[in-house]
Amino acid sequence: MPIAMSPSPSPPSSSRPRILFLGDDVRYCPDIYKRLQAQFDIIQPPPSDLQRSAFLQHLRDGTWGDFQAIMRPSWHTGGEMGKWDKELIESLPQAVKVYASAGAGYDWVDVACLAQHGILYCNGAGASTEAVGDMALYHIISVFRAMTWSALAARSTDPGQFLDAHHDVPAQAYNPRSHTLGIVGLGNIGFAVARKAHAAFGMKILYHDIVRKPVEQESAVGATFYPDLEGMLRRTDCLLLATPSTFSGRPFLTKEVLALLPRGARFVNVARGSLVEEDALADALDSGHLAAAGLDVHAHEPNVSARLAGMRNVTMTCHNGGGVVETRVGFEQLAMENVERVLNGEEALTGVNGHLMAKKEGFTNGHGGS
Repeated sequence: MPIAMSPSPSPPSSSRPRILFLGDDVRYCPDIYKRLQAQFDIIQPPPSDLQRSAFLQHLRDGTWGDFQAIMRPSWHTGGEMGKWDKELIESLPQAVKVYASAGAGYDWVDVACLAQHGILYCNGAGASTEAVGDMALYHIISVFRAMTWSALAARSTDPGQFLDAHHDVPAQAYNPRSHTLGIVGLGNIGFAVARKAHAAFGMKILYHDIVRKPVEQESAVGATFYPDLEGMLRRTDCLLLATPSTFSGRPFLTKEVLALLPRGARFVNVARGSLVEEDALADALDSGHLAAAGLDVHAHEPNVSARLAGMRNVTMTCHNGGGVVETRVGFEQLAMENVERVLNGEEALTGVNGHLMAKKEGFTNGHGGS
């Protein structure tokens, strides 16, 4: 059960460091929360104060004082104010040192702008790795075995559709074994998918990333590194996106990129929907250039492309890749422990933009620079 917390309408009067707590009460890690309470003053505004206009006004009015940290332990609440852009970030107190949030992706927050203001952003990296890796495997199986066609036919309760799928799916289905899986982004999640696909299906792993991984890591999954994206795409049977999106939301999978894949290739996205030009993807599926697609994420969530949804060779889920209890536990733990460590002068566990902060000369934490 969630532990009881009383929202603070005004900042505490003590001199202890303050944490602005966004979202619902801590549910899974009460011991860590109690540890924070013993060290810091915690301000938890009610949901009505988190709507963007109200939230901005409270920041500008200094309602919550000079808090040093922002903590959002749950992904499903605490984001009511929308994107963390320049307008929000420049309204924060100069005392803020760290923003630690649930969620692995950070396309909703301008981490470069946070760095310019001396604020370290910490995500929930690692907490969702196994869950997202498993979801990717589900979609890989589905795009090779035409599972959506079969499932829809069975659920129709129409004997004709059932027999159609029973007779005709096998002519379009393939075993994933020995096919090449081309991964864009061999980070925590990309590597987890590579490990699972290599072990379960004997898939050949190709990958493209900004930095080549250590030889030991490549050897563990039999991975081949391609510094040039085109070289990998032309050899890929199934393309997997596992790379972060950016705050700009610039798409990766365009008509031009799709054209580099071999005819009959498959595509799976467990990263961010904004990385895909959905009309271009639908065109490639309609033309037969792509055989199938598996999408856990969508460009305009919670709205889903009606065109893609109408295709029986497209598997869709509702951004549930990381959606398991273990992920929620990990998100809570990381958000709280990152804040605790930074406020106590220790290194954060999952800092995202520290390299951008380090580029600023003569700078200390806070908006004021050196």
